[in-house]
Amino acid sequence: MTSPLVTAQWLERHLDNDRLIVLDASMEKVVGKPQILYDTFSCIPGAKKLDLENELCDLTSKQIHAFPTAAQFIEITSELGITQTSQVVIYDNQGIYSSPRAWWIFKVMGFDHVYVLDGGLPQWLAEGRVTANRFSPSDLADSVLESGTELKVNVQDTWVCDSTYLLNKLSDKDISIFDARGAKRFSGQAPEPREGVRSGHIPNSVNLPFSQVLDGHGLKTAEELQQIFAGLANEQDTQRIFSCGSGITACILILASVEADYHHNVLYDGSWAQWGRDHKLPIE
Repeated sequence: MTSPLVTAQWLERHLDNDRLIVLDASMEKVVGKPQILYDTFSCIPGAKKLDLENELCDLTSKQIHAFPTAAQFIEITSELGITQTSQVVIYDNQGIYSSPRAWWIFKVMGFDHVYVLDGGLPQWLAEGRVTANRFSPSDLADSVLESGTELKVNVQDTWVCDSTYLLNKLSDKDISIFDARGAKRFSGQAPEPREGVRSGHIPNSVNLPFSQVLDGHGLKTAEELQQIFAGLANEQDTQRIFSCGSGITACILILASVEADYHHNVLYDGSWAQWGRDHKLPIE
């Protein structure tokens, strides 16, 4: 598969595949869109919980939702029974919201066979597909660790950047910088949800609210996404850098960029929560 997406139909047809690992990367806190709330819990059969907020992030960092270390990633994937031969599909309960963040973490760690369920749980439910009422236990961990087949990482360091790197790229005309926040936050007309963070945006960045790459619960078509980026990106850009509030929804834009067949994508992990708080960094 060349697309980073799979459909609900494809996933249901492959649920019995022993190599398939389904991960639910839903987050408790949803920012930038109306949150879908559920009366009762349900998940895709066989899915395991992937905790982005409390486990798959570097909790020793002062940064919000900081990218996990390679050691953390290895430990968590081993607990989930994921090996080099696994095929991982990630979804969330908002459609496409936090699942791209988990997908990008896997990609940065050098794992190729990872995909996002287009439309997530809402699409799965809308199509009337079977659900479970609890997550699958991570019962493969012991066998994975004993066999020594836990996931090996090949970290793609250049696919994530910090504020120093981005600051040095602000005047580079071959770089496109995208901000996934809503238009009012980007323009400074709406207050930031985090205390001590200035209003505005990174100089020379363009606003592409993540909702604009979505169609219903899922992603717009590759052709539609190509048109969106063509109207906003520098024509000959050698790299696209993506930012948002705290590094979560920027990954929706990265997913859209990859689906549009562009592959020089970088996540500014600190995003506006870091940039807007640091008064030494310029803003517009």
